[in-house]
Amino acid sequence: MNEGLGHNDYNEKLVLGLQENTTPDCIIVDKVYAHCQQRECFPEIEVDLDGKKFETIKFKPGFIVPGTLIIDDIENRPNFRRVRFTLRIPYEIIKSGGSTIEKFLPDIQKDVVLYIPDARDEFKFNIVVETNSQVLGTPVVTGGKLTFAVGVFIIIKVVGKVQLLIPVYDFCPEPPECEEFSPGNICDDFDYEPFPDFFPLQYEDQPDAE
Repeated sequence: MNEGLGHNDYNEKLVLGLQENTTPDCIIVDKVYAHCQQRECFPEIEVDLDGKKFETIKFKPGFIVPGTLIIDDIENRPNFRRVRFTLRIPYEIIKSGGSTIEKFLPDIQKDVVLYIPDARDEFKFNIVVETNSQVLGTPVVTGGKLTFAVGVFIIIKVVGKVQLLIPVYDFCPEPPECEEFSPGNICDDFDYEPFPDFFPLQYEDQPDAE
């Protein structure tokens, strides 16, 4: 370990490492062989609030519904596969008092073509999805029902665990000391407040006095 090597210096050295003396090393990583992006939009999602007041909406990571993933070969397209699955995205509506309603957005059916190269039988490719769901516009509450629109960004990845040979500059530097949480003292800021005027201004000292 290079003692005294700061994080910024370390990152710079890491970038320049290819031009300097480095040591090759093997690591095991999840390599992305292919990926693609899509988006879906739901203009009107409606939920009954059960008489409570709506506060916010939170989304959870989307996932492939178990049992729906199908991967097929494509005729005359070696190393490419047809990938089909059902994508499901959970969300949570938080109501007044902390109560919640847990639901799913409408299921999203995916049918895409991805590069999945031929490999030995024991090598496994995984289909991984990532989602970023956002409320579009302003949710509306009418008659005890919440109505809102949602836009979903989707990334689909083909991932395989491999061993890679990479250039290594050094082990990572020691991390910085953790910051201990300590609640602030409201009187600390008060000590630096300017001292106020104790007495009302005379007439001639008023800003609007003629």
